[in-house]
Amino acid sequence: MIDKELLEILACPVCKTEVRLEGERIVCTHCGRRYPVRDDIPVMLVDEAEMPGVPGGGAPQAGASPDPHPPGAAS
Repeated sequence: MIDKELLEILACPVCKTEVRLEGERIVCTHCGRRYPVRDDIPVMLVDEAEMPGVPGGGAPQAGASPDPHPPGAAS
């Protein structure tokens, strides 16, 4: 469980705004990014955050490159 005092001083590393605890995630009140909590330690890394509205809730994998041949692109 996250200590209330710790939660009060945490901020989203992207927006610099306050966050709240929702289940097993720390959620930014501005952008909605969801940061995991592992072994009662908030993981406030942008690469680990889940974006709101993304199917499956996952963030793109670190080091993942975009599709070199997206649909509709000229070959």
